[in-house]
Amino acid sequence: MRISRIIIGLTLSLLLGSSVAIAADFGKGLEAKNSGDFKTALAEWIPLAEQGNAMAQFNLGHMYANGYGVPENDKTAVKWYTLAAEQGFAIAQRNLGDMYANGRGVPENDKTAVKWYTLAADQGYAKGQYNLGTMYANGRGVPENHKTAVKWYTLAAEQGYARAQFNLGTMYANGRGVPENDKTAVKWFTLAAEQGYATAQRYLGAMYDFGDGVPQNDKTAVKWYTLASYNGSEVARENKDAVAKQMTPADISAAQDMSSRCLENNYRDC
Repeated sequence: MRISRIIIGLTLSLLLGSSVAIAADFGKGLEAKNSGDFKTALAEWIPLAEQGNAMAQFNLGHMYANGYGVPENDKTAVKWYTLAAEQGFAIAQRNLGDMYANGRGVPENDKTAVKWYTLAADQGYAKGQYNLGTMYANGRGVPENHKTAVKWYTLAAEQGYARAQFNLGTMYANGRGVPENDKTAVKWFTLAAEQGYATAQRYLGAMYDFGDGVPQNDKTAVKWYTLASYNGSEVARENKDAVAKQMTPADISAAQDMSSRCLENNYRDC
């Protein structure tokens, strides 16, 4: 009995020691990658990936997909993503879905992309849910189904994923998969806009511009158009200039002050 306990204790110690060592090696690789030392990251992660460590496999895939420390190689990225994805690593599943959806490293295959997006989405991974929603919204790899798209967009949007919030807003604005509801569209556009998502800011500006789902308000419209313009939307800049022609200099100044405060406060209290 005593010998059994000693053997069990030694086995647990070895397992725990191995896990700690693996975590330490992975951490060294992560620290190196974050500091731009890709050579060291590769040296730490390749042995772990070859031993079956899913996090290391995923990170190797990411490095090959983006050419970090190695020549960009989509086929090798797919290899490592696949090994991590097959172990249930949700981020790898989503990224692998992207590779199939875009034909990177593999022939484009929307059905296979949907398979991997679904596995990631079913684990609650917001980006996987968003991608799966997009596939249903556009009928890629699955029959077009707006209700199912709304389902997945909603799950991702409720986790705070800005792209899903914006897409969900467009579904409500256009009555796709849900009854048309401009107020709800404004809600989701606002949540995405307050994360600095330029397209949502432009759409939100348009809602205030035309009084859809909210009382018409030129100053608030210009505020959001200005923020979208600042974040790279040329259309928003044109819209802002068109609305400003109808406003007094004082109102234009007030709208500019509002947009400046939004930026200074990182979109809090906009």
